[in-house]
Amino acid sequence: IGRRVPNLAQGQRLTRACLSAHHFIAATACHEAEYGRQIRERCLRPFRLSMEGIGQRLWCDWDETMGTYGELTNCTAAVAENLTCYWPNQLVDEFFVAVHSHYFRNCSPSGRALHDPPNGVLCPFILVPVLVTLLMTALVVWRSKRSEGIV
Repeated sequence: IGRRVPNLAQGQRLTRACLSAHHFIAATACHEAEYGRQIRERCLRPFRLSMEGIGQRLWCDWDETMGTYGELTNCTAAVAENLTCYWPNQLVDEFFVAVHSHYFRNCSPSGRALHDPPNGVLCPFILVPVLVTLLMTALVVWRSKRSEGIV
């Protein structure tokens, strides 16, 4: 008879508390050691084989590596989902830093390999300023020796 019915606000608080507890449990349910092992075996191994197939000379060519890199990213996310881990997380960040430091350390930010222009382009850009400097120096010296007619 004296039974109390909870009001709507109490029900909403209870729902929020349960959701918060679920997120806390999901966050602590991730086994980082297992996650690290699985991304090395299931993700890094195929990536490594694919990158070896591409060849080190083309590692900085984004058109060549984009598909492989995308597969690596998707794989780490799928493993995280299977193990109820958040993605991205600190472990996956460290994983990608290691991948970048090994495979992409010599690449420019634009994704294109840096190299000198061909000699046919480079030589005129060097020789023309040198010749103009020599010519101007000779003109100043020649003009300074001819003092006649100068007021």
